[in-house]
Amino acid sequence: MAKTTALVIIDMLNTYDHEDADALIPSVARALPAVVDLLGQARRQRLPVIYANDNFGKWRSHHGELLEAALAGPHAELVEPLRPDESAYFVVKARHSAFYETPLAYLLNSLDVTRLVLCGQVTEQCVLYSALDAHIRHLSVTVARDAVAHIHQDLAEAALRMMEINLSARIVPAADAFRRHADGG
Repeated sequence: MAKTTALVIIDMLNTYDHEDADALIPSVARALPAVVDLLGQARRQRLPVIYANDNFGKWRSHHGELLEAALAGPHAELVEPLRPDESAYFVVKARHSAFYETPLAYLLNSLDVTRLVLCGQVTEQCVLYSALDAHIRHLSVTVARDAVAHIHQDLAEAALRMMEINLSARIVPAADAFRRHADGG
């Protein structure tokens, strides 16, 4: 298998039943169209799509139950457009990074993935820490600026700047996120 790019959708299957939900929801609503666009691009290019999602503290749940809980929540309209298809991969995480004590690194290696496009929530938390963990694993990282949601805008802007400067991440609009892959670079 040739070296490839994968889309990682972070924490978008969400019940929005948490302390920061009111601050987060408007940002998620703004980012949702770009996340949907990225998902469509990845599917059309037949790139791996990986959902890395919190388990809502339910250690006996699996990805189907997490999706059902999110769709049954008060903001199903933020979840439904991102429903995983049968080709999607799913990594359940318990902490901020999609890599921390999950099989994500093993999955990426088995798929021969060397480049990640990250999107989802929260820019200044889970997206940042996932980008850091990808960087230290020598993976190339792209973050779709318009496809990430934040709780604190100032921290999100600082996180994007840190990812770009400290992690050499490409910070681009969703429309350009797969350009490097399409160009072969």
